[in-house]
Amino acid sequence: MGLHGPQISTLIEHLTHMKNWQVYMLHCGDDTLYTGITNDLSGRLETHNQKRGARYTRSRLPVTLVYREEATSRSSASRREIAIKKLTRRQKLQLIATAEITLTETCNDPEQR
Repeated sequence: MGLHGPQISTLIEHLTHMKNWQVYMLHCGDDTLYTGITNDLSGRLETHNQKRGARYTRSRLPVTLVYREEATSRSSASRREIAIKKLTRRQKLQLIATAEITLTETCNDPEQR
């Protein structure tokens, strides 16, 4: 039982090329927040800013990424997206602020560099 030799190599190669799902929040040009999921964050941001993204963001450009978190699967990303969308604006802003603090602390920690 378990993986051996070539199986491990194949799995590692697959995981390396697999795109992780992410939940993200955008700050829109009209000061609203948009929440979505993707497995290609940079491509999705580009799509949003080229007016080819979600209908909601097309008329609210430019959009700026303000929050993101990793998800283990599309279904877990969707569940988290729904949970975030149920938050009040104040709660979403607190989530964003907490993520910014964590990111700043990680960037300033010499052991994390």
